[in-house]
Amino acid sequence: MTNLQAQWIVGFVDGEGCFHVGINKNQSMALGNQVLPELTIVQHKRNVKILYALKDYFQCGVVRQNHGDRMCYRVRGHQNLLEKIVPFFEQHELKTTKRIDFLKFRQVVLMMDKGIHLSSEGLEKIQIIQQQMNNKS
Repeated sequence: MTNLQAQWIVGFVDGEGCFHVGINKNQSMALGNQVLPELTIVQHKRNVKILYALKDYFQCGVVRQNHGDRMCYRVRGHQNLLEKIVPFFEQHELKTTKRIDFLKFRQVVLMMDKGIHLSSEGLEKIQIIQQQMNNKS
């Protein structure tokens, strides 16, 4: 099952994926906060092979236990998000309202690439975007 097709991945992520931007307190950071964008896909452990197939396809991320009998595939590294995940979903558009979350997620990843998250104003902008994601607005 490692021979995944791009459109299958789009459909799977549309149904099972989550583009998330976490903002965590971290005193070692200049502003006391760390911005953590991530793509997460959770599956029952009986379907763990598909998570490894996604990891294989994108050549990044980790597969680990999530909660109980659930496993997750997660991509957090900024370079991997910027160079692999964002370009893939720019080229292969999501079909559901998850596309809106992806576009906001993409905006945050691009802002981080420019260092915008390192200023108070930039962090504030990211917090506003974050609050509009995943059916929060």
